[in-house]
Order: sequence, then C-alpha cells, then structure tokens
Amino acid sequence: MAEKNISNPSEAQINKWKKEHNEVHVLKVGGKIGYLHNPDRATLSLAMMRIAKNDILGGCTAILENCWLGGDEEIKTNDKLFMGAVGVVGELITAETATLEKL
Repeated sequence: MAEKNISNPSEAQINKWKKEHNEVHVLKVGGKIGYLHNPDRATLSLAMMRIAKNDILGGCTAILENCWLGGDEEIKTNDKLFMGAVGVVGELITAETATLEKL
C-alpha cells in the first residue's frame, strides 16, 4: 500500500504513486498542494451513499480522504481550503463511454 500523508513528495514518490494508481492528480487550493488518486468502487459507493442522504460534504469528504496520497494536510482541516477542494474533487469521478444495444 502507498505511503500516506507525505507532505512534500519527491519526483520518485510521485512516480511510485503513478505506478500504483495509474493516475495522480495535483490539487491546488489557496497556495497549498495535495496529491490524489482516482476513487475506487468502495470510495465511490461510500460517497454516493452519503450524497443520497443529502450529505454532499460527506460525499466529497469520503473522496478527499480515501483518495489522498499526500500534500498539505491543511487542505483537509482548514474549512476555507476544504470548501475550495470540494468544488473540484468531483472531477476525479470519470468513466468510459458505454453503449447498450438490444439484439
């Protein structure tokens, strides 16, 4: 499993994360930087369950916490920075285009 909460990762650490998670994203908010990977099914399930209960912030928190690789922890603890992160964390949810045809 990847090391968590590395505040200032080296290029080698970032490459290690990329190898483990395929993609690494840089979150920049208020002059702070965080590193995230794409959410897995369990994280998406948790986030969607919270969102279905009208807990939008809880859903975003689930994604932020479970996809966090490292960076400045203040992004997760400072309300102003956290709200900035919430505005873009949903962009981590991506999918391939699918089609369904009746035979």
